[in-house]
Amino acid sequence: MKIVPVVRKAMLKEIDEEYEDMLYWLSRPPHERIAAVTELISHSLKPGQRMDKTFVVKRKLHP
Repeated sequence: MKIVPVVRKAMLKEIDEEYEDMLYWLSRPPHERIAAVTELISHSLKPGQRMDKTFVVKRKLHP
C-alpha cells in the first residue's frame, strides 16, 4: 500500500475533514479498508504482540 499526498485548497471554515475522510473510506473496497485498519493497529503493537480480539464482532459481508 502506497500513500499518495493530496492537495486541495479551500477556506478553513468550509472544510469538514471527518466527513471527507468518511466519504473517501466508504468509496474504497472492504478489503482495502480492512488492510488499512490492520496496518494502523500493527503500528501501535510491540514486536511479537498480538491484537486483542475480544471486542471484535465478526459479521458476514453481503455482496
